[in-house]
Amino acid sequence: MIITLISVTLAALLLAHLLLLRRELGRMTAQLRRYNKGTTGKKIDVSLFDQRLEALAGEINRQSNLVVGAEARRRRTENELRQAIANISHDIRTPLTSIFGYIQLLEAEPITPEEKHEYLTIVKNRTKRLQALLNDFFELSLIESSDYQLKTERIGMTVLLSDILVGFYDRFNERNITPDIRLPKESVAVYADESAVRRVVENLLINTVKHAAGHVEICFEQREKTAELRIVNEAKELTDIDVRMLFDRFYTVDRTRSAQGSGLGLSIAKSLMDKMNGTLTAELHGGSLTMTCRWKL
Repeated sequence: MIITLISVTLAALLLAHLLLLRRELGRMTAQLRRYNKGTTGKKIDVSLFDQRLEALAGEINRQSNLVVGAEARRRRTENELRQAIANISHDIRTPLTSIFGYIQLLEAEPITPEEKHEYLTIVKNRTKRLQALLNDFFELSLIESSDYQLKTERIGMTVLLSDILVGFYDRFNERNITPDIRLPKESVAVYADESAVRRVVENLLINTVKHAAGHVEICFEQREKTAELRIVNEAKELTDIDVRMLFDRFYTVDRTRSAQGSGLGLSIAKSLMDKMNGTLTAELHGGSLTMTCRWKL
């Protein structure tokens, strides 16, 4: 009798537990259904103390977070793509319209030799701008492709930077810029792709020459685990919003987009630094813009 009573009690407890599990599974299913329909943003919670149910609810919630994150990235990518298409359409249309207009003027009668020379010069400059834009767009698309590979090798950064800076001597003079250049006396080497490093530094210097006014500081030094290049210039016209968007495709501080740049130079530099497992950041402090590249030693 005692054995039978114990068996019946255990069976009753097991049945009760199974009923509670069934009810809790139904409750979890209803919660998940409401969440999937979007009627609630509340994740699944478990009222019945059961480690396996709690683990299941936790995994479902984590999966939901992954889905939400993927959807957010998809929307962000779509928005960036739409903005990129709009920007490149504008930047291509503008020089094309100008070229077509001056070709019509060249066809008009009468036209003086001086006017002809002026119109041809403008057409040539607009064509060069269009060519540069398309080249930059193609290069950025190539760099961001998963098939694009860089050649990693040991690079003497001090020598490389000196060579690049010498090439910018005339440009600095044209803009009346006397840069404060500080390079270490000893050799500092990093493991990276030399052509990519050169492209990054050149793009940063081109951006500096184009927008800088007054004092420019160029400093390269070795840290504990990284090599760091800093370019600092006055940028009183920039805002925090501008700085956050500097590396976005086609972004230019010129609100009318009338500048000669494509707005892709800094995006290309950022993508190349990412490919080299380095970092490129921009910070605004007291009206000065600091662009910082870091490579691992």
